[in-house]
This record gives sequence, structure tokens and C-alpha cells, in this order.
Amino acid sequence: MEIATEKKEKGAVVRPSGRIDTAAAPALEQELSKLIGEGTRKITLDFKNVPYISSGGLRVLLATAKKLRGDGDSFSLCSLNPEVTKILTLAGFNTIFSIYPSEREALATW
Repeated sequence: MEIATEKKEKGAVVRPSGRIDTAAAPALEQELSKLIGEGTRKITLDFKNVPYISSGGLRVLLATAKKLRGDGDSFSLCSLNPEVTKILTLAGFNTIFSIYPSEREALATW
């Protein structure tokens, strides 16, 4: 998995590419924790190039969401493919996260 991060005026867009499995989840967690540690309080994960997410990846999403619960914080997902959408739905995470069809729509909520 590769991770590209684009810092924006109000936050950051993180674009993982590849499978977010047990081996790759720690790298995503490290990137998200680094951003939060630097004071970034609005993060959108663009899943356009993510074909699969494991339970380890779901744990990273949940841990990040718990860190970004304050007033003015935002944590959202966008551009999910059908397989990732199915996994999030089966885990019940589709009701926990703000999920948008496109990055543009996710960033409009900032």
C-alpha cells in the first residue's frame, strides 16, 4: 500500500492506494496519527484506489474517528468502491462514518 497526503487550507486528504490489510494498516495509522499530532483536525480519506480493507484497517478508522470527535473536527471517507462499501456496511461502520461519493462532496462539508 502507498499513501499520498495532500494538506489543504482547512485539513488534509489522505489517499491510500492498495489493500488496507493487517500488514498495511499500521502505516495508515502512523500517517493519520502524525497528521493529528501536527494539529490537523479535518481529515478525509479518499478510498478511490483501495480495493479491500481488513478488520485491522477498520480498527484504524475507528481509532482515528475517536481522536477527531471535538467541535470543528471532521473525519470522513469518500470514493468507496462496492467491495469496501460492502465491508463497511457488514461491520456497521456505514452508520458511524460520514461517507461521500466524491472528494469534492466530502471537502464541501469542511
